[in-house]
Amino acid sequence: MTDADKPSSGLVFFLLTGLSLSVGWGIRGNFGHEYGAMIAGALAAMAVVALSGREDWARRSAYFAMFGALGWSFGGSQSYMQVIAYTHSGHSPSVLYGFACLFVIGFLWAAPGGAGTAFVAYADRQRLTEIFAPMTAVFAAWWLQGVLIAPAIIALFGPKSLNWYDTDWLAAGLAIVAVAILAKVRHRLDSGSILILHMAIGWWAGFLILVNILGLRMTPPRGDNWSGCVGLTMGLIVYFLRNGLAPVARATIVTGMLGGTGFAAASMLKLVEVTSGLTTNWHSVLEQTTGLFNGLALAVAMWTPSRTAPKIDDDPPPRWTEVYAVGFVLLGITYLNLIKNVADWIRVKAMPATMVGLPSWIWFVAAYVALAAALLVPLLAKKSRPLAVLSINPMGRCQLLFLVFLWWMVVGNFERAVVGFTAERLVTEWVILVNAAICTILILLGPGGSLPGPSTDPGGERKQSLRLIALCAVAAILMVFVDWGVVRMIYGDKFAGHASKHIRFGPDATIAKPDSPR
Repeated sequence: MTDADKPSSGLVFFLLTGLSLSVGWGIRGNFGHEYGAMIAGALAAMAVVALSGREDWARRSAYFAMFGALGWSFGGSQSYMQVIAYTHSGHSPSVLYGFACLFVIGFLWAAPGGAGTAFVAYADRQRLTEIFAPMTAVFAAWWLQGVLIAPAIIALFGPKSLNWYDTDWLAAGLAIVAVAILAKVRHRLDSGSILILHMAIGWWAGFLILVNILGLRMTPPRGDNWSGCVGLTMGLIVYFLRNGLAPVARATIVTGMLGGTGFAAASMLKLVEVTSGLTTNWHSVLEQTTGLFNGLALAVAMWTPSRTAPKIDDDPPPRWTEVYAVGFVLLGITYLNLIKNVADWIRVKAMPATMVGLPSWIWFVAAYVALAAALLVPLLAKKSRPLAVLSINPMGRCQLLFLVFLWWMVVGNFERAVVGFTAERLVTEWVILVNAAICTILILLGPGGSLPGPSTDPGGERKQSLRLIALCAVAAILMVFVDWGVVRMIYGDKFAGHASKHIRFGPDATIAKPDSPR
């Protein structure tokens, strides 16, 4: 075994995964919500694979990227800025409540991210393949929701008809409908459909029980998608435990625990950092710190599986699913985010609203159609005519996918900001570029060839994971009080600024009507 083929050290594994998610999370801050979070999830999942030293994982790098992206996307539906504001308020119970809720939100964001990444490491060929058809049916239902179903409901019942505690109830319901229709057409309910039903039905159970029955509202009048995410995460864990995927359930919980702890700690660190008196984009510092902690959480959860998970030695999934995954990452994720650049360019008059009689966004779409053809036509033709550029080994192809996606998004993010660039954005785009350069160095110096198989020890992995979960639970509780104590020590009853003033409890509580829009 050459030096280039040796598995990476733990330090490099953790550093690359942390920085990759930090870069993605920093970019996510400029694009927002579910689509932005997919950037971070795809990069971190590929980083795990690239430095795992496992060729069997490298052969699935496109699947890791896609499912890692999807896993991290769900948390993007949660509202959390008002929770952060509680930690700035100077009102002691609200500060403590804010940090506790940040842990919950962070857990619910990170846990599905860990689930999506670990699922690919343990799923057999059939289970991995069977998810594509129901997943595509759900995507189609959500597209119809945007262009037809939601507008029709609003037209019939008014603009507030979809605002049920400002949640994604319609999307969760349509996922169930889409899977049911597909099962009816195919006369069967496969494992992929069952997984999606666990998530969607779990979402509804969490929302109905926590908000509608128990009346628990985290940040009224903001949206309560957090409750649906509780159910979705529980649905995932139940599915994994029922289907012989206990290691995935453990990775889900570990990533959630550590991610939640880091989510809260990043806000505490921001409140410490602003005391420096420096003027900069502190929110981006918060975003990138959060991403770093989330990446480290994922690295902790995936480190043991990278050494002990059984070797994937079954037949590779159908080629069309790999092309689907590559297209989803390089075309789908980038398009869904970068299309937002056009509106910004028009707003600052860097681009006209129309060109040659057509809206500017149509020209952007046309450019992506050309990119799609340039990418997909050669990939689909590869079976009959092998591509020299892909003749490298699986780990090399993983590195290539990571680097193309990384720099595609770094450049696209800079294009969004450059039309209104200021010195404050150096902490965002410039730092993102430097971190991306470090990631490039780390991944290219990582394992490059075929490595020995893993040392499988399911019993040892189980004991180690359970001890880690217990340790994480204790650390999470302690860290919430540490975060609260540090902020109280620095600010006392003084409003910290750098956020709107929101108080959760008492006569000065800033709570509006429950049905107000987010």
